[in-house]
Amino acid sequence: MTPMLSVAIGATLVMYALAMLIALVRLFRGPRAQDRVLAADFVYVVGTLVMLVLAIRYDSGMYFESALLMALFGFVSSVALAKFLLRGEVIE
Repeated sequence: MTPMLSVAIGATLVMYALAMLIALVRLFRGPRAQDRVLAADFVYVVGTLVMLVLAIRYDSGMYFESALLMALFGFVSSVALAKFLLRGEVIE
């Protein structure tokens, strides 16, 4: 790995950590439920991106598989939360 790539990966992880911290603040302080759901979606997207950056850093396929699972579960949870906010129930 080149030194420039190593620095870029480190900077990217720091920026993702800051983005996740800001989203977590919104998740806990959000005035409405919609704000909290949007923040939760953003947290799982940033978490998936962190896993992809780590896959590049460590040159491992396991991180790609875990990022795929995180995206899948994040999407399913977003759909369930949206349905709950619209109808008040998830299972009909």
